Amino acid sequence: MYQSVAILTVMSRALLLAFLVLPLAAQDRPDLAVIDRIKTEAFDHSKVMDTLYQITEVRGPRLTASPQFDNAASWVVSQLKEYGLENVHLEPWGPFGRAWTLEDSSVEIVAPSYQRLEAIPLAWSASTGGPVSGQMVIAPWTVSLRDGPEKAQAAFDAFKAKWAGKLRGKIVLLEEPRIPRPSTSPLFSRYTEAQLRDLAMAPDPEAKRQVKSLADLKWPESPEDALAFRRSLPPAISEELSALTRRIAAERGAFFAKEGAVALLMEDARAHDGRLFAEQAGPWKAADPQAPPTFVVTAEQYDRVARAVERNLPVTVRVILKAKSPAEDRMAANIVGEIPGQEKKDEIVMIGAHFDSWHAGSGATDNGAGSAVMIEVTRILTALKLKTDRTVRIALWSGEEEGLLGSKAYVKEHFADPKTMKPAPEHAKLSGYFNLDNGSGKIRGVYLQGHEA
Repeated sequence: MYQSVAILTVMSRALLLAFLVLPLAAQDRPDLAVIDRIKTEAFDHSKVMDTLYQITEVRGPRLTASPQFDNAASWVVSQLKEYGLENVHLEPWGPFGRAWTLEDSSVEIVAPSYQRLEAIPLAWSASTGGPVSGQMVIAPWTVSLRDGPEKAQAAFDAFKAKWAGKLRGKIVLLEEPRIPRPSTSPLFSRYTEAQLRDLAMAPDPEAKRQVKSLADLKWPESPEDALAFRRSLPPAISEELSALTRRIAAERGAFFAKEGAVALLMEDARAHDGRLFAEQAGPWKAADPQAPPTFVVTAEQYDRVARAVERNLPVTVRVILKAKSPAEDRMAANIVGEIPGQEKKDEIVMIGAHFDSWHAGSGATDNGAGSAVMIEVTRILTALKLKTDRTVRIALWSGEEEGLLGSKAYVKEHFADPKTMKPAPEHAKLSGYFNLDNGSGKIRGVYLQGHEA
Protein backbone atom coordinates (compact mmCIF):
# COMPACT_ATOMS: atom_id res chain seq x y z
CA MET A 1 0.00 0.00 0.00
CA TYR A 2 2.58 2.51 1.09
CA GLN A 3 4.53 2.75 -2.14
CA SER A 4 4.75 6.42 -3.00
CA VAL A 5 5.59 5.89 -6.68
CA ALA A 6 2.50 3.74 -7.20
CA ILE A 7 0.30 6.22 -5.35
CA LEU A 8 1.73 9.15 -7.27
CA THR A 9 1.22 7.35 -10.56
CA VAL A 10 -2.41 6.72 -9.65
CA MET A 11 -2.84 10.33 -8.57
CA SER A 12 -1.17 11.95 -11.57
CA ARG A 13 -3.12 9.87 -14.07
CA ALA A 14 -6.41 10.55 -12.31
CA LEU A 15 -5.60 14.27 -12.31
CA LEU A 16 -4.63 14.33 -15.96
CA LEU A 17 -7.80 12.49 -16.95
CA ALA A 18 -9.99 14.84 -14.93
CA PHE A 19 -8.18 17.93 -16.18
CA LEU A 20 -7.88 16.98 -19.83
CA VAL A 21 -11.54 16.10 -20.20
CA LEU A 22 -12.42 19.77 -19.82
CA PRO A 23 -10.69 21.19 -22.94
CA LEU A 24 -11.22 17.97 -24.89
CA ALA A 25 -14.96 18.30 -24.45
CA ALA A 26 -14.71 21.63 -26.27
CA GLN A 27 -12.39 20.14 -28.92
CA ASP A 28 -9.43 22.23 -27.67
CA ARG A 29 -5.84 21.06 -27.88
CA PRO A 30 -4.31 20.02 -24.55
CA ASP A 31 -1.77 22.49 -23.18
CA LEU A 32 1.36 20.37 -22.78
CA ALA A 33 3.06 23.04 -20.69
CA VAL A 34 0.23 22.81 -18.17
CA ILE A 35 0.53 19.03 -18.17
CA ASP A 36 4.24 19.36 -17.37
CA ARG A 37 3.42 21.66 -14.45
CA ILE A 38 0.89 19.16 -13.12
CA LYS A 39 3.35 16.28 -13.34
CA THR A 40 6.11 18.31 -11.65
CA GLU A 41 3.80 19.27 -8.76
CA ALA A 42 2.51 15.70 -8.46
CA PHE A 43 5.90 13.99 -8.40
CA ASP A 44 8.19 16.59 -6.83
CA HIS A 45 5.93 18.29 -4.28
CA SER A 46 3.36 15.65 -3.46
CA LYS A 47 1.31 15.71 -0.27
CA VAL A 48 -0.62 12.55 -1.08
CA MET A 49 1.25 10.32 1.37
CA ASP A 50 0.89 12.88 4.15
CA THR A 51 -2.85 12.97 3.48
CA LEU A 52 -3.10 9.19 3.44
CA TYR A 53 -1.18 8.99 6.72
CA GLN A 54 -3.51 11.47 8.39
CA ILE A 55 -6.77 9.78 7.39
CA THR A 56 -5.56 6.22 8.04
CA GLU A 57 -2.87 5.83 10.69
CA VAL A 58 -3.60 9.00 12.64
CA ARG A 59 -7.40 8.89 12.51
CA GLY A 60 -7.82 5.19 11.90
CA PRO A 61 -10.75 3.20 10.59
CA ARG A 62 -13.74 5.22 9.36
CA LEU A 63 -16.88 3.18 9.96
CA THR A 64 -19.86 5.19 8.73
CA ALA A 65 -21.49 7.37 11.42
CA SER A 66 -18.71 6.59 13.92
CA PRO A 67 -16.71 9.24 15.83
CA GLN A 68 -13.60 8.11 13.93
CA PHE A 69 -15.31 8.90 10.62
CA ASP A 70 -16.39 12.29 11.96
CA ASN A 71 -12.84 13.06 13.13
CA ALA A 72 -11.27 12.17 9.79
CA ALA A 73 -13.98 13.99 7.83
CA SER A 74 -13.47 17.16 9.88
CA TRP A 75 -9.76 17.03 9.14
CA VAL A 76 -10.44 16.71 5.39
CA VAL A 77 -12.86 19.64 5.49
CA SER A 78 -10.16 21.81 7.11
CA GLN A 79 -7.59 20.72 4.52
CA LEU A 80 -9.85 21.44 1.56
CA LYS A 81 -10.56 24.90 2.95
CA GLU A 82 -6.84 25.46 3.47
CA TYR A 83 -6.22 24.54 -0.17
CA GLY A 84 -8.69 27.22 -1.20
CA LEU A 85 -11.77 25.18 -2.15
CA GLU A 86 -15.15 26.83 -1.76
CA ASN A 87 -18.50 25.56 -0.49
CA VAL A 88 -16.67 22.92 1.59
CA HIS A 89 -19.12 21.15 3.86
CA LEU A 90 -20.36 17.91 5.32
CA GLU A 91 -23.62 17.10 3.54
CA PRO A 92 -25.92 15.02 5.76
CA TRP A 93 -28.00 12.11 4.54
CA GLY A 94 -30.05 9.48 6.29
CA PRO A 95 -30.82 8.74 9.00
CA PHE A 96 -28.26 5.99 8.60
CA GLY A 97 -28.31 3.97 11.82
CA ARG A 98 -26.40 3.44 15.05
CA ALA A 99 -22.91 4.69 15.64
CA TRP A 100 -20.57 1.89 16.71
CA THR A 101 -17.12 2.35 18.21
CA LEU A 102 -14.92 -0.55 19.28
CA GLU A 103 -13.07 0.02 22.57
CA ASP A 104 -11.83 -3.42 23.64
CA SER A 105 -12.08 -7.04 22.53
CA SER A 106 -10.46 -10.43 23.00
CA VAL A 107 -11.19 -14.11 22.49
CA GLU A 108 -9.06 -16.53 24.54
CA ILE A 109 -8.92 -20.26 25.14
CA VAL A 110 -8.42 -20.59 28.91
CA ALA A 111 -8.73 -24.40 29.17
CA PRO A 112 -7.37 -27.01 28.63
CA SER A 113 -4.44 -24.68 27.85
CA TYR A 114 -4.19 -20.94 27.30
CA GLN A 115 -4.11 -19.41 23.82
CA ARG A 116 -5.17 -15.99 22.66
CA LEU A 117 -7.10 -16.32 19.41
CA GLU A 118 -6.67 -13.96 16.47
CA ALA A 119 -10.22 -12.65 16.40
CA ILE A 120 -11.97 -9.41 15.45
CA PRO A 121 -15.52 -8.48 16.41
CA LEU A 122 -17.99 -7.67 13.66
CA ALA A 123 -19.46 -4.17 13.59
CA TRP A 124 -22.72 -3.46 15.39
CA SER A 125 -22.25 -6.45 17.69
CA ALA A 126 -23.59 -5.99 21.21
CA SER A 127 -21.09 -5.64 24.06
CA THR A 128 -20.52 -8.49 26.52
CA GLY A 129 -20.63 -6.30 29.63
CA GLY A 130 -17.29 -7.66 30.81
CA PRO A 131 -15.50 -11.03 30.44
CA VAL A 132 -17.89 -13.89 29.71
CA SER A 133 -17.30 -17.60 29.29
CA GLY A 134 -19.48 -20.44 28.17
CA GLN A 135 -19.64 -23.94 26.86
CA MET A 136 -19.18 -24.22 23.14
CA VAL A 137 -21.59 -25.72 20.66
CA ILE A 138 -21.46 -26.10 16.88
CA ALA A 139 -24.69 -24.86 15.27
CA PRO A 140 -23.91 -24.66 11.54
CA TRP A 141 -25.61 -21.74 9.82
CA THR A 142 -26.47 -23.02 6.33
CA VAL A 143 -29.24 -20.60 5.35
CA SER A 144 -28.45 -19.23 1.88
CA LEU A 145 -30.40 -16.96 -0.42
CA ARG A 146 -28.83 -18.85 -3.31
CA ASP A 147 -31.54 -21.46 -2.65
CA GLY A 148 -34.27 -18.88 -3.22
CA PRO A 149 -36.33 -16.87 -0.70
CA GLU A 150 -38.80 -19.62 0.16
CA LYS A 151 -36.15 -22.32 0.71
CA ALA A 152 -33.99 -19.86 2.65
CA GLN A 153 -36.89 -19.02 4.96
CA ALA A 154 -37.72 -22.72 5.36
CA ALA A 155 -34.08 -23.47 6.24
CA PHE A 156 -34.12 -20.64 8.80
CA ASP A 157 -37.33 -21.95 10.36
CA ALA A 158 -35.81 -25.43 10.58
CA PHE A 159 -32.66 -23.97 12.20
CA LYS A 160 -34.73 -22.16 14.82
CA ALA A 161 -36.78 -25.27 15.54
CA LYS A 162 -33.65 -27.38 16.01
CA TRP A 163 -31.76 -25.01 18.31
CA ALA A 164 -34.52 -23.31 20.28
CA GLY A 165 -33.88 -23.73 24.01
CA LYS A 166 -30.37 -25.15 23.54
CA LEU A 167 -28.12 -22.07 23.24
CA ARG A 168 -28.50 -20.19 26.53
CA GLY A 169 -25.09 -19.49 28.03
CA LYS A 170 -23.34 -21.05 25.02
CA ILE A 171 -20.64 -19.76 22.70
CA VAL A 172 -21.91 -20.74 19.26
CA LEU A 173 -19.66 -21.86 16.41
CA LEU A 174 -21.50 -21.11 13.17
CA GLU A 175 -19.52 -23.46 10.93
CA GLU A 176 -18.33 -27.05 10.94
CA PRO A 177 -14.54 -27.57 11.11
CA ARG A 178 -12.98 -27.88 7.70
CA ILE A 179 -10.17 -30.04 6.39
CA PRO A 180 -7.26 -27.76 5.44
CA ARG A 181 -6.50 -27.80 1.74
CA PRO A 182 -3.11 -26.75 0.35
CA SER A 183 -3.21 -23.71 -1.90
CA THR A 184 -2.54 -24.47 -5.56
CA SER A 185 -2.22 -20.88 -6.73
CA PRO A 186 -0.17 -17.87 -5.57
CA LEU A 187 -1.80 -15.17 -3.45
CA PHE A 188 -0.82 -12.54 -6.02
CA SER A 189 -0.08 -12.68 -9.73
CA ARG A 190 0.44 -10.17 -12.52
CA TYR A 191 -1.76 -10.02 -15.60
CA THR A 192 -0.07 -11.24 -18.76
CA GLU A 193 -0.06 -9.01 -21.81
CA ALA A 194 -2.74 -11.23 -23.34
CA GLN A 195 -4.95 -10.87 -20.24
CA LEU A 196 -4.53 -7.09 -20.33
CA ARG A 197 -5.57 -7.04 -23.98
CA ASP A 198 -8.65 -9.11 -23.14
CA LEU A 199 -9.57 -6.71 -20.34
CA ALA A 200 -9.35 -3.79 -22.77
CA MET A 201 -11.87 -5.39 -25.13
CA ALA A 202 -15.48 -4.26 -24.93
CA PRO A 203 -17.63 -7.04 -23.41
CA ASP A 204 -20.06 -8.93 -25.58
CA PRO A 205 -23.62 -7.59 -25.33
CA GLU A 206 -25.80 -9.42 -22.87
CA ALA A 207 -29.52 -9.02 -22.36
CA LYS A 208 -30.64 -7.76 -18.96
CA ARG A 209 -32.16 -10.53 -16.92
CA GLN A 210 -35.94 -10.46 -17.12
CA VAL A 211 -36.88 -11.22 -13.54
CA LYS A 212 -40.23 -10.24 -12.07
CA SER A 213 -39.77 -11.61 -8.57
CA LEU A 214 -37.13 -13.12 -6.29
CA ALA A 215 -38.77 -16.51 -6.73
CA ASP A 216 -37.77 -16.45 -10.42
CA LEU A 217 -34.05 -16.07 -9.71
CA LYS A 218 -31.73 -18.80 -10.95
CA TRP A 219 -28.40 -18.38 -9.22
CA PRO A 220 -25.11 -19.31 -10.93
CA GLU A 221 -23.58 -22.58 -9.83
CA SER A 222 -20.23 -21.01 -9.03
CA PRO A 223 -20.13 -18.71 -5.95
CA GLU A 224 -17.45 -16.67 -7.73
CA ASP A 225 -20.07 -15.61 -10.30
CA ALA A 226 -22.52 -14.34 -7.68
CA LEU A 227 -21.33 -10.71 -7.78
CA ALA A 228 -21.65 -10.43 -11.56
CA PHE A 229 -25.04 -12.13 -11.29
CA ARG A 230 -26.32 -9.59 -8.78
CA ARG A 231 -25.12 -6.72 -10.96
CA SER A 232 -27.17 -8.09 -13.84
CA LEU A 233 -30.44 -7.90 -11.90
CA PRO A 234 -33.02 -5.15 -12.47
CA PRO A 235 -32.69 -2.40 -9.81
CA ALA A 236 -36.02 -3.20 -8.16
CA ILE A 237 -35.16 -6.90 -7.78
CA SER A 238 -31.66 -6.08 -6.55
CA GLU A 239 -33.08 -3.77 -3.88
CA GLU A 240 -35.64 -6.41 -2.88
CA LEU A 241 -32.85 -8.96 -2.54
CA SER A 242 -30.81 -6.57 -0.38
CA ALA A 243 -33.83 -5.92 1.83
CA LEU A 244 -34.38 -9.66 2.26
CA THR A 245 -30.71 -10.14 3.15
CA ARG A 246 -30.95 -7.43 5.82
CA ARG A 247 -34.17 -8.89 7.19
CA ILE A 248 -32.74 -12.39 7.59
CA ALA A 249 -29.61 -10.94 9.23
CA ALA A 250 -31.80 -9.02 11.68
CA GLU A 251 -33.91 -12.09 12.44
CA ARG A 252 -30.81 -14.24 12.94
CA GLY A 253 -29.35 -11.80 15.45
CA ALA A 254 -32.70 -11.51 17.22
CA PHE A 255 -32.99 -15.31 17.48
CA PHE A 256 -29.55 -15.78 19.03
CA ALA A 257 -30.11 -12.86 21.41
CA LYS A 258 -33.51 -14.24 22.50
CA GLU A 259 -32.00 -17.70 23.03
CA GLY A 260 -29.34 -16.23 25.31
CA ALA A 261 -26.22 -17.09 23.28
CA VAL A 262 -23.12 -15.59 24.91
CA ALA A 263 -21.23 -15.01 21.66
CA LEU A 264 -20.93 -16.20 18.07
CA LEU A 265 -17.70 -17.28 16.36
CA MET A 266 -17.18 -17.48 12.61
CA GLU A 267 -14.29 -18.76 10.53
CA ASP A 268 -12.52 -16.36 8.18
CA ALA A 269 -11.36 -18.51 5.31
CA ARG A 270 -9.92 -15.40 3.59
CA ALA A 271 -7.48 -14.68 6.42
CA HIS A 272 -3.78 -14.87 5.57
CA ASP A 273 -0.58 -13.10 6.58
CA GLY A 274 -2.14 -12.30 9.95
CA ARG A 275 -5.01 -10.27 8.45
CA LEU A 276 -8.68 -10.75 9.14
CA PHE A 277 -11.67 -9.44 7.23
CA ALA A 278 -14.43 -8.16 9.51
CA GLU A 279 -17.63 -6.54 8.34
CA GLN A 280 -20.99 -6.36 10.13
CA ALA A 281 -22.63 -8.80 12.53
CA GLY A 282 -26.12 -7.72 11.60
CA PRO A 283 -28.29 -4.67 11.06
CA TRP A 284 -27.21 -1.20 12.10
CA LYS A 285 -30.69 0.29 12.46
CA ALA A 286 -31.70 1.15 16.02
CA ALA A 287 -35.12 -0.44 15.48
CA ASP A 288 -33.46 -3.85 15.07
CA PRO A 289 -31.99 -5.75 18.04
CA GLN A 290 -28.22 -5.88 18.05
CA ALA A 291 -26.64 -9.21 17.20
CA PRO A 292 -24.88 -10.98 20.09
CA PRO A 293 -21.11 -10.41 20.32
CA THR A 294 -19.89 -11.87 17.02
CA PHE A 295 -16.26 -12.53 16.10
CA VAL A 296 -14.43 -13.68 13.01
CA VAL A 297 -11.46 -15.98 13.75
CA THR A 298 -8.61 -17.19 11.57
CA ALA A 299 -9.44 -20.47 9.85
CA GLU A 300 -6.61 -22.41 11.53
CA GLN A 301 -7.57 -21.35 15.06
CA TYR A 302 -11.30 -21.67 14.47
CA ASP A 303 -10.91 -25.20 13.15
CA ARG A 304 -8.79 -26.15 16.18
CA VAL A 305 -11.59 -25.09 18.54
CA ALA A 306 -14.31 -26.64 16.38
CA ARG A 307 -12.47 -29.99 16.19
CA ALA A 308 -12.19 -30.07 19.98
CA VAL A 309 -15.92 -29.45 20.34
CA GLU A 310 -16.67 -32.07 17.70
CA ARG A 311 -14.65 -34.63 19.70
CA ASN A 312 -16.28 -33.66 23.02
CA LEU A 313 -13.04 -32.26 24.44
CA PRO A 314 -13.93 -29.67 27.12
CA VAL A 315 -12.80 -26.24 25.93
CA THR A 316 -13.40 -23.01 27.83
CA VAL A 317 -13.31 -19.78 25.87
CA ARG A 318 -13.40 -16.32 27.43
CA VAL A 319 -14.77 -13.42 25.39
CA ILE A 320 -14.63 -9.66 25.91
CA LEU A 321 -16.30 -7.09 23.67
CA LYS A 322 -16.70 -3.45 24.66
CA ALA A 323 -18.20 -1.10 22.10
CA LYS A 324 -20.09 2.19 22.28
CA SER A 325 -23.31 2.04 20.31
CA PRO A 326 -25.98 4.58 21.30
CA ALA A 327 -29.50 3.26 20.86
CA GLU A 328 -30.65 5.79 18.27
CA ASP A 329 -30.18 6.31 14.56
CA ARG A 330 -28.00 9.21 13.50
CA MET A 331 -27.37 11.04 10.26
CA ALA A 332 -24.32 10.22 8.16
CA ALA A 333 -22.54 12.69 5.87
CA ASN A 334 -20.62 13.00 2.61
CA ILE A 335 -17.68 15.41 2.24
CA VAL A 336 -18.15 17.96 -0.54
CA GLY A 337 -16.09 20.90 -1.85
CA GLU A 338 -15.63 22.89 -5.07
CA ILE A 339 -13.11 24.71 -7.21
CA PRO A 340 -15.26 27.26 -9.08
CA GLY A 341 -15.07 27.27 -12.86
CA GLN A 342 -14.49 30.34 -15.01
CA GLU A 343 -16.56 30.27 -18.22
CA LYS A 344 -19.20 27.68 -17.26
CA LYS A 345 -19.29 27.94 -13.50
CA ASP A 346 -22.71 26.28 -13.23
CA GLU A 347 -21.48 23.14 -15.05
CA ILE A 348 -19.83 20.47 -12.91
CA VAL A 349 -17.08 17.90 -13.35
CA MET A 350 -17.07 15.64 -10.28
CA ILE A 351 -14.26 13.57 -8.83
CA GLY A 352 -14.72 11.25 -5.90
CA ALA A 353 -14.03 8.14 -3.86
CA HIS A 354 -15.61 6.51 -0.84
CA PHE A 355 -14.21 7.69 2.46
CA ASP A 356 -15.72 5.15 4.85
CA SER A 357 -14.09 1.85 5.74
CA TRP A 358 -14.56 -1.15 7.97
CA HIS A 359 -13.17 -1.11 11.49
CA ALA A 360 -10.61 -3.93 11.43
CA GLY A 361 -7.78 -1.94 9.84
CA SER A 362 -6.76 1.58 8.92
CA GLY A 363 -8.90 1.67 5.78
CA ALA A 364 -5.86 2.44 3.62
CA THR A 365 -6.45 0.31 0.53
CA ASP A 366 -10.25 0.46 0.71
CA ASN A 367 -10.48 3.33 0.15
CA GLY A 368 -8.15 5.75 1.87
CA ALA A 369 -5.93 5.54 -1.20
CA GLY A 370 -8.65 6.74 -3.55
CA SER A 371 -9.72 9.51 -1.18
CA ALA A 372 -6.13 10.74 -0.73
CA VAL A 373 -5.64 10.81 -4.50
CA MET A 374 -8.75 12.89 -5.08
CA ILE A 375 -7.82 15.30 -2.27
CA GLU A 376 -4.40 15.64 -3.91
CA VAL A 377 -6.06 16.43 -7.24
CA THR A 378 -7.74 19.45 -5.67
CA ARG A 379 -4.51 20.50 -3.96
CA ILE A 380 -2.57 20.50 -7.22
CA LEU A 381 -5.26 22.40 -9.14
CA THR A 382 -5.35 25.10 -6.47
CA ALA A 383 -1.58 25.16 -5.80
CA LEU A 384 -0.89 25.79 -9.50
CA LYS A 385 -3.81 28.26 -9.71
CA LEU A 386 -5.09 26.43 -12.78
CA LYS A 387 -8.30 27.86 -14.20
CA THR A 388 -10.91 25.43 -15.48
CA ASP A 389 -13.96 26.28 -17.56
CA ARG A 390 -16.25 24.16 -15.39
CA THR A 391 -16.48 23.84 -11.64
CA VAL A 392 -14.59 20.86 -10.22
CA ARG A 393 -16.49 19.28 -7.34
CA ILE A 394 -14.98 16.66 -5.04
CA ALA A 395 -17.27 14.28 -3.14
CA LEU A 396 -16.02 11.69 -0.67
CA TRP A 397 -18.77 9.25 0.18
CA SER A 398 -19.88 7.54 3.37
CA GLY A 399 -21.99 4.39 3.64
CA GLU A 400 -20.32 2.73 0.65
CA GLU A 401 -19.48 -0.45 2.51
CA GLU A 402 -23.10 -0.88 3.59
CA GLY A 403 -24.46 -0.60 0.04
CA LEU A 404 -23.35 2.63 -1.72
CA LEU A 405 -25.75 4.47 0.59
CA GLY A 406 -24.05 7.89 0.68
CA SER A 407 -23.60 8.23 -3.07
CA LYS A 408 -27.14 6.94 -3.71
CA ALA A 409 -28.52 9.58 -1.36
CA TYR A 410 -26.48 12.28 -3.12
CA VAL A 411 -27.66 11.22 -6.57
CA LYS A 412 -31.28 11.21 -5.42
CA GLU A 413 -30.92 14.65 -3.84
CA HIS A 414 -29.05 16.35 -6.69
CA PHE A 415 -29.56 14.51 -9.96
CA ALA A 416 -32.49 12.06 -10.13
CA ASP A 417 -34.58 9.63 -8.12
CA PRO A 418 -33.76 6.16 -9.55
CA LYS A 419 -37.31 5.02 -8.84
CA THR A 420 -38.90 7.67 -11.05
CA MET A 421 -35.90 8.39 -13.31
CA LYS A 422 -37.05 12.02 -13.49
CA PRO A 423 -33.93 14.21 -13.71
CA ALA A 424 -33.46 17.15 -11.37
CA PRO A 425 -32.26 20.48 -12.85
CA GLU A 426 -28.66 19.78 -11.71
CA HIS A 427 -28.58 16.64 -13.87
CA ALA A 428 -28.19 18.63 -17.09
CA LYS A 429 -25.23 20.50 -15.61
CA LEU A 430 -23.16 17.41 -14.76
CA SER A 431 -20.46 16.89 -17.40
CA GLY A 432 -18.83 13.79 -15.92
CA TYR A 433 -17.74 11.94 -12.80
CA PHE A 434 -14.41 10.23 -12.14
CA ASN A 435 -14.38 7.67 -9.31
CA LEU A 436 -11.31 5.96 -7.85
CA ASP A 437 -11.68 2.76 -5.82
CA ASN A 438 -8.96 0.49 -7.20
CA GLY A 439 -6.80 0.07 -4.12
CA SER A 440 -3.05 0.28 -4.62
CA GLY A 441 -0.92 -0.11 -7.73
CA LYS A 442 -0.88 1.48 -11.16
CA ILE A 443 -4.02 2.34 -13.06
CA ARG A 444 -4.21 0.15 -16.17
CA GLY A 445 -7.19 1.81 -17.75
CA VAL A 446 -10.56 3.44 -17.18
CA TYR A 447 -13.84 1.60 -16.67
CA LEU A 448 -16.49 3.38 -18.71
CA GLN A 449 -19.41 1.76 -16.84
CA GLY A 450 -21.16 1.25 -20.16
CA HIS A 451 -21.08 4.91 -21.19
CA GLU A 452 -19.07 5.11 -24.40
CA ALA A 453 -19.33 8.91 -24.65
